[in-house]
Amino acid sequence: MQMDKQILSLGFSPCPNDTFIFDALVNGKIDTGNLGFDVVLDDVQTLNEWALAGKLHITKLSYGVLPLVLQQYRVLNSGSALGRGVGPLLISKEAGRAFDAAKDTVAIPGEHTTANLLFSLAYPNTVKKIYMRYDQIEQAVLTGQVAAGVIIHENRFTYRAKGLHLVTELGNYWEQQTGHPIPLGGIVIQKDIPLSIQQQVDGLIAQSIVYAFDHYPQLSDYVRAHAQEMEEAVMRQHIDLYVNDFSHHLGPAGRAAVLRLMAVQGATEMPDIFVPEIN
Repeated sequence: MQMDKQILSLGFSPCPNDTFIFDALVNGKIDTGNLGFDVVLDDVQTLNEWALAGKLHITKLSYGVLPLVLQQYRVLNSGSALGRGVGPLLISKEAGRAFDAAKDTVAIPGEHTTANLLFSLAYPNTVKKIYMRYDQIEQAVLTGQVAAGVIIHENRFTYRAKGLHLVTELGNYWEQQTGHPIPLGGIVIQKDIPLSIQQQVDGLIAQSIVYAFDHYPQLSDYVRAHAQEMEEAVMRQHIDLYVNDFSHHLGPAGRAAVLRLMAVQGATEMPDIFVPEIN
């Protein structure tokens, strides 16, 4: 008799890096044992808001929101978007135009995003911010609704073709000041789930990533389906930039970067924030 699976809710973005990571896990390409997943895909700011409300068992979130959810969630060692040269970009419509923090309005992809945190570190005196979905920011800059925008995800590969120009690579400030890689987003799991299940999920995500790379550079139907009208070259650029060794396993350097980001945000008590690894 087949035992019923324990179903866990799981949220991540439709961006190619996330669908690449989770494809094998959620589509039966690896053996998940006694676990099943109820999957929801949405933009990262929505996932951040749901994390604040404790809505999902497992979710992608911005590391910028992590200090606010540590009562409920613990960080998995697998699934993160973290690295060097991966930070958000500040762009404008005019080439060579400096950003005026006192006068210019900037579009940000969500209040609790790591992008907002990194922008605020580089431009701490900015007065006028507008929060909007990441995929609306390029258009807001093009139409003059805002003087500048902070872009993430695939937009960093498409903005030049739309006639937009780089003002600042915001991750550079973080790397120069701290020496750490940039912690963009991670996967968290509710603390009240048994530790053995937390560790099992951690291992399954790592297996899913290994499966994905074993079949790369082929792009699965799952990645393609959620990439909408994105060109294949952009999908691969996205995966190549955001899925790396830190995604498979944070390791000491990745965990140190996450802790430093939290310290910058004023977090002082940080016990037990990562899922313990199986020895």
